[in-house]
Amino acid sequence: MEEKINNNIEVTSLNREEIKLNKIKGNNWWYRFTKRLFDFISSLLLILLISWFILIIFIINLIVTKGHPIYKDKRVGYKGKEINVYKFRSMYFDANDNPDKYFTPEQKEIWLRERKVDNDPRITKFGNILRKTSLDELPQLFNILFGSLSVIGWRPISKKETENFYPNELKILYSGKPGLTGYWQVKARNNADFESGERQKLELEYFSKRGFFYDLGLIFRTIPAVLKHKGAK
Repeated sequence: MEEKINNNIEVTSLNREEIKLNKIKGNNWWYRFTKRLFDFISSLLLILLISWFILIIFIINLIVTKGHPIYKDKRVGYKGKEINVYKFRSMYFDANDNPDKYFTPEQKEIWLRERKVDNDPRITKFGNILRKTSLDELPQLFNILFGSLSVIGWRPISKKETENFYPNELKILYSGKPGLTGYWQVKARNNADFESGERQKLELEYFSKRGFFYDLGLIFRTIPAVLKHKGAK
């Protein structure tokens, strides 16, 4: 199998029958420059405009979670480097350190594979509201501002979740930054999982479509998806 990472990436095989990609778009300096410029300006403006709202959520969450209201999650980012992704904590403070306290054996098995569980018992009532409205991801505006995330991209995944992708698929993912939202979130959000292969398929399909104006379109399509709580858990 041959793969090239350049302006016209030809993907000869993805070892996954469901995925049909002929060319990776947007792998040029102009796209990267305009994307980074948009990321910086948009995240800075949003932080300035809604800083008061972020502060209110911070204070409420400080009381509800009985711990630090911001959660730092280690994820894999651009070029496969480890990054810290920030979120408002939506679970109890000991949720990840002591999962057996909350999960049944079946739930724990699903969580270890997907990192998500239906009706997760570790989530606080306020945290459930944050998740349903995607407000838990507001701190990621700072990730975007400082360059570890983009507004649009593939969903940042954990080191464990990389095992759901083939090595050549990871090369494609790592050629761009992960995003606050993207093709997978708009198309299916949590309704697509790794076990079925649909999550991988949607993440990789983005690379055959991406471009500055296509990315803008995904931003506008994210708004109704969030308002309808499409696939939110």
